[in-house]
Amino acid sequence: MPFKKILAELVAATPGATGAILADGEGEAVELACSSGGDYELKLLAAHQSIILGQLREVNGRLFEAESSDLVITTRAGRCIAGTVGADYALVMTIHRDTGVGPALHRFRDSREQLVKEIY
Repeated sequence: MPFKKILAELVAATPGATGAILADGEGEAVELACSSGGDYELKLLAAHQSIILGQLREVNGRLFEAESSDLVITTRAGRCIAGTVGADYALVMTIHRDTGVGPALHRFRDSREQLVKEIY
């Protein structure tokens, strides 16, 4: 299954989702799906989230001997769910602030597993 299809299905299946992006370890966009047309903002967010995930991976590895899984950030404007996809990629999804995090995380994790199978 191509990356674009996985991301498009994630956005379509998650109520309140506005976009999803797969980025490489340096934060560069590999593929994205956006319901609102904000490609630039999504690419910028993914670049920053990739940096944050990399730093979390280092800290968690040293302190807890565990790998980071995912991260949810809530702002006044919305929410961002970010997580590692293997060792080399990151998945970032944006959702409306009033969207339930639990169901969104479930779909996010399912999509991440699909991406891992495609990449590795």
